[in-house]
Amino acid sequence: MALTDVRVLDSITQLDDDATGVVVAASHAGRYAGYLAVANGATAVVLNDAGVGKDDAGIGSLPMLAAVDCAAVAVDHDTARIGDGLDAVASGRVSRVNETARALGCDVGQDVLDCVEQLRDAPEPGTVPSPGSGRYELDDGDPPVLGMDSLSLIRPDDAGVVAITGSHGARLTGERTSYIQGDVGAVAFNDAGGGKDDAGTSRLPVLADRGIPAVTVAHDSARIGDARSTWETGVVSAANHPARALGVEPGHSCREFAHLVREGR
Repeated sequence: MALTDVRVLDSITQLDDDATGVVVAASHAGRYAGYLAVANGATAVVLNDAGVGKDDAGIGSLPMLAAVDCAAVAVDHDTARIGDGLDAVASGRVSRVNETARALGCDVGQDVLDCVEQLRDAPEPGTVPSPGSGRYELDDGDPPVLGMDSLSLIRPDDAGVVAITGSHGARLTGERTSYIQGDVGAVAFNDAGGGKDDAGTSRLPVLADRGIPAVTVAHDSARIGDARSTWETGVVSAANHPARALGVEPGHSCREFAHLVREGR
C-alpha cells in the first residue's frame, strides 16, 4: 500500500499546522500528543501505547479524541520502537483503538498498515480544548526545577535548569543531534515501558555524550505526558553515566534525582 497521503513521523511535535488525513507518529498516545495531532489538522492518528502505564496515561488521548470524533489507535510498544515512525509502519501491531476507529473497522491485533487503510475514511474531527502551556515551575531552588509536559517545550534559555519532562526517553530515529533545544543541567523522562529494543531509554547515552545527567522514571510510577506526575511520584528506572556519577540509582525518586544534581554542582 502506498503511503503518499499519510504522514509518518518520529514525533507528533514534528507535525506542521497544515496536516490533513492520517498521521502515524511514534509519540506516546497520551493526551498532549492527541491534542497536538488534532490541533494541527489530522483527521486520524496512530501513536504508541508507551506500555500504557500509570492511570492508563500512555493511551489517554484515545477516549479524549473519541469525544470529538477523531479516530485514534495505539501501537503495542513491544512491536514497534517508540520514537521510530517507520518501525511503527513496518512492524507495529495495534493494541488499542477508540470508538471512532473501531467504527471504521480497526481492531486490536491488526497490522498498522491495514488499520491505516481503514483510517483513511475517518470523519473530520471536532476541536480539542487546549491543555494549557505545559510548562511549570516545580521548585525555585538553585538551579530551578522546571516541568515540561513535552520535551519540545524546553527552550534555549532554559540552560542549567533541571528539566522534568513528561516525554518518553527515546532518541528519535531521524535525530542527528540532541532534540533538546537548551543546555539543561539535567533532565528526566518517562521510560515508556522500555518496549522494543529498550527504545524508551535510548536518549540517555546521547545525553551522556554531552555530559548531561539524565534519567527515566518507570512508566507505572508516573503518568507519561505529565511533568507534575513525574516530579511527584516518578521512580528512577534508568540513569546515564553522568547521573550515576552523582549517586543517582534506579529506585531513587525524581525529587532525589534533582537533589543529587544540586548537590553535585
